[in-house]
Amino acid sequence: MVFIKVLKTRQYYKRYQVKYRRRREFKTDFYARRKMVIQSKNKFASPRYRLVVRISNKQVVCQIVRSKIDGDYCVASAYSNELPRYGLKVGLKNYAATYATGLLLARRLMYTIDKDVAGRKRHPKSKDMTDFDDKFVGAEEADGEYINNGELEDDEEAERIANNQPKAFKAVLDIGLQRTTLGARVFAALKGAVDGGINVPHSENLFPGYEADQDEEEQEELAGRLNEYIHGQHVSEDMERLIEEDEDEYKKLFANYIAEGVEPDSMEDMYTAVHAAIREDPSPAEKKDFDFKAWGKEELFKMGKEDSKYSDTNGGARRRQFKLNKAQKDAKIDQKLAYGQYCYTKAEAEKEA
Repeated sequence: MVFIKVLKTRQYYKRYQVKYRRRREFKTDFYARRKMVIQSKNKFASPRYRLVVRISNKQVVCQIVRSKIDGDYCVASAYSNELPRYGLKVGLKNYAATYATGLLLARRLMYTIDKDVAGRKRHPKSKDMTDFDDKFVGAEEADGEYINNGELEDDEEAERIANNQPKAFKAVLDIGLQRTTLGARVFAALKGAVDGGINVPHSENLFPGYEADQDEEEQEELAGRLNEYIHGQHVSEDMERLIEEDEDEYKKLFANYIAEGVEPDSMEDMYTAVHAAIREDPSPAEKKDFDFKAWGKEELFKMGKEDSKYSDTNGGARRRQFKLNKAQKDAKIDQKLAYGQYCYTKAEAEKEA
């Protein structure tokens, strides 16, 4: 008989504490979240904002979130699936698209703040928040140079205080459980948000091409390399390489680019136009006026048959459960009562027969 040493005893399991559900699901790092959310005792009710970046299998999500006792509140949000509206129809998860999503979030936040402040009455001693989106433009052109809107020279800071001007909107980066590897896409969203006018504390050792102990010339090369990533040059380099080496593989991997007519030479101009379009109109798209609750269940099922999104792999339609309004719920109860009465009457008639 082989001797087996018991490593985890009964006492161990009695003291084992199960992790939080969202930690078990690999969604939230509660240790990092506490550091970002916890408030100083002398700053009660002063909001702390987080730049939340999440990259899924289909899109990039960027949000400005603040936390309260009853939960998190989203102040502004931007999604990479909105980029086709600005001229970017393919490659919605790469480094350049993540940068554009961060830029869209920053400009949309400035647009939202400016819109909210426009209808308020200003107190004489309060900060002058008018034209907030024009005061914090960030980098007018994406060039890869290091910039942080919270770092001002002494004379600029004194001028800001003298003119009663507001500070740049500050947020800390929240990447959840993603790895902080050099050149990761989450830092592209950070760069886009900073170039859009948000103050996000960071250093330049987060971006591709960084090496420790760089001189001024090497730092310029770093900015140039980052600029190439922002404008999708790493994608165009792969496209050109595959065109020369294996054209069949190029047609297979870049089929969506070919279908949209995107060529390696036009990549930089496309992203430059996307950045300009975002700055011109960062407002969210208008939602379609459609009241689903006013529809009956059968009408929604018929609509699901016509929409391929609701169809299954065999070509049929999947019946989806929709929420009913009160009138529909009452009608459903009346229908069940009527059917029960019908079954009872039928059973009594059969007994008499």
